[in-house]
Amino acid sequence: MKTAMPTLHVNRASHGPRASRGSAAIEFAILLPFLIMILVGIIDVNLIFYNDAILTNAARAGARAGTVLQVPPLTTTQIAAITTTYAQNNLVTGGAATAPTVTVTQSNGTTPGGSLQVAVSYTYQGLLLGSAFSALASPVVLNATAVMIYE
Repeated sequence: MKTAMPTLHVNRASHGPRASRGSAAIEFAILLPFLIMILVGIIDVNLIFYNDAILTNAARAGARAGTVLQVPPLTTTQIAAITTTYAQNNLVTGGAATAPTVTVTQSNGTTPGGSLQVAVSYTYQGLLLGSAFSALASPVVLNATAVMIYE
């Protein structure tokens, strides 16, 4: 005598690919804001490094312009203006940015062999995060200094 094997009935609605069809989209929607914040943070940090390089170049350009032989030699105000113009033309900012602070120091006036120091300071506001970047962290102050000898 043969007995019939019991059959197992499986509810297909709760298992398999149909049940998890939308879960990947929901997981992606949950993670997307965090991924975007990480990407924006990476971009802002890279812009900090870029703007620091621009300030270094601005200080170097101002010091070079002030130390080359010119008659009459440039004044400290003119050197500061050259440095500020270079920085403002090349800095990547998110709109209304503050102008960099430029300090020009001459050790022995404009005599050959004397040194000229140009220091530039700039507060980075954040490009993509803007005020949120400034609110979350203390302001990032970028500094650059160039010293050259008068020719």
